Amino acid sequence: MLKKITRILFKILIWFVGISLFLVVVFKFVPVPFTPLMVSRAVENKLAGKEMFCNHDWVPIENISKNLQKAVIASEDGTFLKHHGFDFTAMQKALKNNKKGRKIKGGSTISQQTAKNIFLWQGRSYIRKGFEAYFTVLIELVWGKERIMEVYLNSIEMGNGVYGAQAAAEYWYRKDASNLSAREAAGIAAILPNPRKYKASNSTTYINKRKDKIMRVMRHIGKLEY
Repeated sequence: MLKKITRILFKILIWFVGISLFLVVVFKFVPVPFTPLMVSRAVENKLAGKEMFCNHDWVPIENISKNLQKAVIASEDGTFLKHHGFDFTAMQKALKNNKKGRKIKGGSTISQQTAKNIFLWQGRSYIRKGFEAYFTVLIELVWGKERIMEVYLNSIEMGNGVYGAQAAAEYWYRKDASNLSAREAAGIAAILPNPRKYKASNSTTYINKRKDKIMRVMRHIGKLEY
């Protein structure tokens, strides 16, 4: 019985590794059509009797303003261009502060967030974190930084039913993602912790202060070299 269970588990592992590698290689070249979060949000709206909608327009990274690329680095992951998927200093700081009961960010990098958004479910658990680490290593090795940034900016939630830079630029500022100013880019980055609660335009005082802080950090980010 033990040998049979071991064989079954080994086959499951082989299939999982094979399928995950296949998907990572495919999405290195093919736009990601939808994410698990998009599906779960649609189901939530359906169960709540609300309209099911999803505004998502994929554009190549060349058509996404450098301002927005710098803004999300400044806001979400200051060492994105230097680390290999994980910022262990930020993770240790988050762990210490969480133990003290302080509510702060979890220390996830843009690479980790991308791995979670594209391949995994939402929520907090050690199992999901383990899968997240696995996919983070894969996309760092197979995709590289520029592709990770491209997928990230085309897939993350940037408003209620709004996913990706192009949809966000049109929704918040009525323009293309390529034409976002530094202030507008900072506005989108500022709401990422909770994009269904906050507004990138006509923002609250809290979000405006976040915009100012993000813009200050953006000035110190040099030329983006992926």
